[in-house]
Amino acid sequence: VTPKDFFKKFEAEYNSFWTAERKAKEQQLGLSRDQIYALASLVYKETGGKPDEMETVAGLYLNRYRKGMKLQSDPTVIYAVSKANNFQGEPLRRVFFKHLREPSPYNTYLVNGLPPGPICMPSQTSLDAVINSEEHDFLFFCAKPGYDGSHSFAKNFQAHSQNANEYRKWLDKEKIK
Repeated sequence: VTPKDFFKKFEAEYNSFWTAERKAKEQQLGLSRDQIYALASLVYKETGGKPDEMETVAGLYLNRYRKGMKLQSDPTVIYAVSKANNFQGEPLRRVFFKHLREPSPYNTYLVNGLPPGPICMPSQTSLDAVINSEEHDFLFFCAKPGYDGSHSFAKNFQAHSQNANEYRKWLDKEKIK
């Protein structure tokens, strides 16, 4: 395939994705398409590409964004640290407090709002999850103990702290550094 043919195909797929229905939902969200792509990349990374929690995670990030809260997305920290290291070496397996201070416009622990662009190529499923996000009151989440990649969601910081402590204990028990 020539580069020209590749980009034609890419553009055709992009245009076919943004149907009238999706465009209407995009308008309802009040986000630009670039912001939707950036948010969908966080949703994709946060859920490991598994669709069962994508709409919940998207709704949570939108809740935080609309309240003016920092998104505090660990995948953005991992991306910022990796970018600072020129994407060399082992990727982070565990985010520590020292990583949260990595200066980067992508680090949503330091910077309010959405990152300036996607941190990965979001899937169609994660894009749909953003434009079809769940409406709920969740503001916090963290991974659940175990290897299935699921999350514990919370409406307040106290419940979130309990969930996060359980997860940290599990990480320590598993010797994940």
